[in-house]
Formats: sequence, structure tokens, C-alpha cells
Amino acid sequence: MKTLDVITIGRSSVDLYGQQVGGRLEDMGSFAKYIGGSPTNIACGTARLGLRSAVITRVGDEHMGRFIREQLQREGVDTQGVATDPERLTALVILGIRDEDSFPLIFYRENCADMALTEADIAEDFIASSRSVLATGTHLSNPRTEAAVLKALNLARKHGAQTALDIDYRPNLWGMAGHGDGESRFVESAAVTAKLQSTLHLFDLIVGTEEEFHIAGGTTDTIAALRAVRAVTNATLICKRGASGAVAFTGAIPSSLDEGEAGPGFPIEVFNVLGAGDGFFSGLLKGWLDGEDWPTALKYANACGAFAVSRHGCTPAYPSLTELEFFLKRGIIRPDLRHDQKLEQLHWSTNRHGDWSTMRVFAFDHRIQLEKMDGYTLEKGGAFKELCLAATLQVADGKPGYGILCDNRIGRRALHKASGTGLWIARPCEWPGPWPLELEPELGLDNGKLSEWARDNVVKLLCFCHPDDDAEIRLQQEETVKRLYQAARRNGLEFLLEIIPSKRGPVDDQTTATLIRQFYSIGVYPDWWKLEPLRSPAAWQNAITAITDNDPHTRGIVVLGLDAPEADLAASFQIAAGFDLVKGFAVGRTIFGEVAAAWMKGELSDDAAIAQMAERYQRLCDIWDRARSAAEEAAA
Repeated sequence: MKTLDVITIGRSSVDLYGQQVGGRLEDMGSFAKYIGGSPTNIACGTARLGLRSAVITRVGDEHMGRFIREQLQREGVDTQGVATDPERLTALVILGIRDEDSFPLIFYRENCADMALTEADIAEDFIASSRSVLATGTHLSNPRTEAAVLKALNLARKHGAQTALDIDYRPNLWGMAGHGDGESRFVESAAVTAKLQSTLHLFDLIVGTEEEFHIAGGTTDTIAALRAVRAVTNATLICKRGASGAVAFTGAIPSSLDEGEAGPGFPIEVFNVLGAGDGFFSGLLKGWLDGEDWPTALKYANACGAFAVSRHGCTPAYPSLTELEFFLKRGIIRPDLRHDQKLEQLHWSTNRHGDWSTMRVFAFDHRIQLEKMDGYTLEKGGAFKELCLAATLQVADGKPGYGILCDNRIGRRALHKASGTGLWIARPCEWPGPWPLELEPELGLDNGKLSEWARDNVVKLLCFCHPDDDAEIRLQQEETVKRLYQAARRNGLEFLLEIIPSKRGPVDDQTTATLIRQFYSIGVYPDWWKLEPLRSPAAWQNAITAITDNDPHTRGIVVLGLDAPEADLAASFQIAAGFDLVKGFAVGRTIFGEVAAAWMKGELSDDAAIAQMAERYQRLCDIWDRARSAAEEAAA
């Protein structure tokens, strides 16, 4: 049984992308970190399009290697073919965007992990599990990696899998150019041509730019080069032509590229061509493996390439299947796709990572409530929040679906300890107390300090608001919320908006829904909503409709506690659990309030405090789980 659609083989690296667009690489002051390498990019790109993908490569036994492995898993790529090399470092690429024609880059690949791939890394049963195998030209440049690739290709053909080649010619990786010539895409070499031509018969599909077919065919005359390639292989040849799109040749090569099969192109602004070919190949594979004709497959490929050239980075630029389908149906609104707000929101919301379909959140981000307790000091407050984290981890016990809300002012040590534990983590940004809304001073000018946050932290903002608020107050609060939301997006952080209207005025079944629509109307699209328990199923349905009408891809809703007794929370859970968009709860004082008061006064030991909070937290988790199960049974 074929459990995979495609296995890619070859390079994997960490890309450090300069963030100062338009400057020299020498002058870059900050970099964004992404995974890279053509096979790795294609594995991610195809996974985003719904294909079951895997990659065969090697990474170092260090932080960058672990980053690649973890990011592949987040992207939904099978990693059983990713070997850890204890002797070598993970490959690194430093690159920048100077202008639409200049993209300086430096490959750090001296004795790197992925170039140590050997025949022993190719398992026959793994290759046999896939419908296709894709290799890239770079790994034909070294005898050791070439042997691994050839073994994989021969096994693929033995087991009835399709084979594909991305020529991916990088002269300096073949030793044809110097370290400072990473941008170079073509240097003539009879040796490289001979090496490529010795393998081309092994492929069913070969993809390259005109320059890449020049090296494969041994001539800078594109038609002659394609004919030279055709002389040694019956593969379908896909020639990429930049802004002119691409053409497919399944038989004899005609006298003009225009006579090949073509798909529609997309007139968009070129911002970054790096990684565009890998995006193109991802779309092409989607069409090819789905059995589409070549014009349709090329349409997918051209569209995915268009996304890639319009955004920063390689893998992060590639579309989800939902995004691709939307784009093909709606068309281009503006040529600079990264500034198309609707498209960018869809890109963000359909490419998020992690399964948070169940949310059992211990909220101990409170500050004023602790500061007012007898015996409180900043040091004791921080220590208590570490006990809250310990209780959370005890209940979670490594299982998914658990999280915390923790601040950085009192709970900094707990917040930092939580990173990497598998917990969902959100961090408050509002300054507790004032109304209208004010933000924590630690966020800095224009919320610039968000750039220092851990990437797994969710930006949480509590806003007391009501539809009857004074217009000036409403405008002031909305502007604050929008600025923070936009800063979160700039920094790649998810955003949770908590709204509590009952503290500002009377509520009915439309109150929360009205507020939700108001925030969407100003361009705020929270990943999460945190809502107080609503009083009726009608109120819940109105709120959910307000969300899904504006953002069908939201993460969902968590219910807050407002220091309610456990019995009251149980009753509210019974109603909320009947709605799929409500993923769980985020409750604090019901769990820690009494415990904190006693511990601050020295009436409870650390162990006793942890035990009592863990017991209360576990009871709430059980209550929620039972409520959800009952709702699912009733629906069934």
C-alpha cells in the first residue's frame, strides 16, 4: 500500500534571510530563520497542498538540525527518512533581497550533514511506500550522495513509483564557482553535463530553467539543449521561462518553446525569486500526482511560483491548498500579493501549526490579584507562578491539549520554563486595571518589543468593552487593539482577544456578537477569542456566527472563568461544549485563588500548593471533557 505521495531526497539547510530589503548582504542587521534546501522546501510545499510527503536527508545533532526536524513535523512532512549525523553540522545559507534581479547568498556547506547521505540511508520499504521519488541535481555532484540517489531511483522504479528530477543547478555547489558567487545560476561545464546526462534516463519528469537545461543539454541554445536531453530520456520535460510561465514537452521537441503545452501565468510583482522554483515544483507535483493534464498542472505550478516570488522566505511563502484554490477562483486583486490583505489573512490562517482542537488552559497571568494578597512580594509571586506551572505539567503529563496563560512581569521564570514543554502558552499585554485599555509598558514603542518574544507565545489582550461605550472611548480602544494585533502579525505571533462586556453594562444574546463584528470591521482577525460564559445557546450561536461569517479559519474560542465557583463553571461548560468552535476553557482563580492566599501567608508548603492546584485543575479538565463527550454523543 502506498502511504506516501512523494519522497524528496537531498539538501536540507537553515536559511537566514536578511530582513533589510534593498540593502547589501554586508549591511544586514537582522535575519529571519527558515528551513531551506530544494528537496526540503518541496516536501513542505507539497504537504501544504495536501500531498503526503517525506524527505530523505541528514541534519546535524545540534539546535539547527533539531529545528529542521521539528519544523518539518509542524509542516506535516514525514521525517522517518531524516537521519541525524553526529559528526557534521547542519548546512546553513545566508541570503538577502537586494532588488528584483539581485539576491546575494552564501552557502555554508563544507562537509555538512546532508552531503554525508549514503546508500545506507535509503531503505527499500520506505521507498516502496511512496507513489513518487524526487531528486535534485546537487546530490549528483558527489559520489557518495550520488550513490544514495541512484539507489533510491532504482528502488522507486522497481516498486512502480514515478521519478522526478529538479535539475537545480548551483555552479558553486558543483565546484564551478567561488563561495561569493552563490547567486550564479550558470557556468558551462562538460563534466557536469556528462554527469547529468548519465542519469536522465532514470526519470519520468525533469524540470529546469532554460539555463538548467543548457547545462543538462550541453549547449546554450535552449531548443538544442532540450533535444539533447530528449535524446537520452523519454521523460516529460518542463522548461521554466520566468515571467513567461513554463512549457511541457511529452514527445519530440519542436522548433519553438511556444509550441509546448502551457498553463496560464500570473502577472505579479517580483519581490523574491529565491525558492520560487521549489514552490513551482510543489504545485506541479500536486497536479501531476492528481492526474491532471499538463496545462492544469502548470497552472498550479505557476500560481505557487507566483506566491513564492511575492513573499519573504521560501517555505513560508508557499500556499495552502485552500489558499491556492481561493486565488485561482478569485484572481489577482493587486500584483504585490504580500499586500493583498484577504489573501495574506488566508495564508496566515490556513498555514498555522499545531493541533489545538482541545484547550484546557490554566490561566495564572493575574497580577493585581496576587499583588493585593497578604504576604505578597515580587519574588514570592514569581515562585508561586512556578508552582502553577508545575501543577499544569503534572496534569498534562505530556499529553496534548493543555496550556497556560502567564505574564512576563511576575511570572517570567515560569513563562520561560514553559517554552518547549508542549504546552500552549499565551502572554498578556494589557496593563491591569485602567479603563480605557492601556498596554504593558514592556511592549515598547509601537509594540516593538514583541520581536523579543518566544515564537510559541500567543499575544493575549483583555479588553473591557460594550456596544454602548462612548464613541470616543470605543475608537481609542479599537486603535490600541489594532496596533497590537498588527504588531503580532509582523512578528509571526498568534493573537488572542478577550472581551468582557458584562463589566461595562447589561448583556443580552446579541451583545458579544455585536462586539465581535465591530473588531472584524476594523481589520482585527484574532486567532483565538476568549469569551465570558454566555447565558444561552442563542448567545453562543450568535457569537459563533459573527466569527465564522468573517473568519471561517479561526482557531476557536476558549471560555474564561471570572472566578466563578466550580459548579457554575460546570453549568457553563455544558452549554459551551455543544458548539464545536468552543475548544475549551481558560480558568485561573477558581484553580489558584484560595491556594495562593494560603501559600503567600506561609500556611501551605510548595508541594501542598501544587497538589491542591493540580487536583482542582484536573477536576475542571474532567468536567470539560465529560461535557464535550456528552455533546458529541447527543449530536451523533
